[in-house]
Amino acid sequence: MDAIKGRGAVSGAASTRFNLLVREVDGDWLDAAEAVDGPARHPATTVTEEHPRSILSFNKSPDVPFDRSVNAYRGCEHGCIYCFARPTHAYHDLSPGLDFETKLFAKPNAAKLLRETLAKSSYRPAPIAMGTNTDPYQPIEGRYRITREVLELCLEVGHPVTITTKSDRVLRDLDLLEQLAARNLTHVGISITSLDPVLSQKLEPRAASPAKRMAALGRLAAAGVPAHVSIAPVIPSITDSFMEAIMEDAAARSIRSASWLVIRLPHEVAPLFREWLDAHFPERAGKVMATIRSIRGGRDNDPNFGTRMRPEGVWADLFRRRFRVAAARLGFERPSVALDCSQFRRPSVDGQLSLL
Repeated sequence: MDAIKGRGAVSGAASTRFNLLVREVDGDWLDAAEAVDGPARHPATTVTEEHPRSILSFNKSPDVPFDRSVNAYRGCEHGCIYCFARPTHAYHDLSPGLDFETKLFAKPNAAKLLRETLAKSSYRPAPIAMGTNTDPYQPIEGRYRITREVLELCLEVGHPVTITTKSDRVLRDLDLLEQLAARNLTHVGISITSLDPVLSQKLEPRAASPAKRMAALGRLAAAGVPAHVSIAPVIPSITDSFMEAIMEDAAARSIRSASWLVIRLPHEVAPLFREWLDAHFPERAGKVMATIRSIRGGRDNDPNFGTRMRPEGVWADLFRRRFRVAAARLGFERPSVALDCSQFRRPSVDGQLSLL
């Protein structure tokens, strides 16, 4: 299959995990249609507003450093081919491929729902993570500003919040982030896979360029906002060669917190990633997948709690050693998010803060 300009996925193949119908375009019909209508158009982005009953999700995973999150959007226009959240679109009878990056969902009442949750007498504060599933600063945030509304609420009630993003749009909320940071209520992580804009455009076609993300890290650090560079995902024989250079660039911008994470390929992400490799790097596709399987115990993916975030084998050991050597040389510290929960003041649903 050929790459689609401006999109990460090569196809819109449906999931078969939930017995959904799978549709395939007949080649003879496609030839006839193109003769009449011309070449097929690139898929356009659509946004559907949804109004859930709750917005704060809780988890008990031992592999992640947070127990609650807010996801303002479903799907992500950034189109990162490796995104582990792609399979969630299958729950909506949509493709984890092209549908995930073109058929988006926005939750405009997110801040209102969060206020109602924080107002409950049973609620106990702990850092809320944003950007754990889909990016809170993907392009449609410019129109909906849902992430900004959530940050405004967190600042109002003194609630800690963390952000992970691949976009320099985070700087649009720098005024709020500076105030939150001054009270030790926020921490921002920016994920960077490589420093090559051409490669980045193939991997994550609608995310900010690596240079813009690096510049955003520097702006955050200069403003006093605790910022972290996440080298994620590391893709063997595709992006791993950039590890040290990313850390050096970040260190030069006064970033002192870094982490790395090797690629994960849950459910439908594995076949989508294979299609992407065949379209962009056919000469090394076999080597890439063989290395990934060696890291994941002989499988495309390790889904098990406790091991899914800890790659094994000689390649994993090499990446781990390279990161540790570079971190020691550049003065990086062990990542730590010790935000202050003591400032939280429960709001009432009408917007007034509780005195308790």
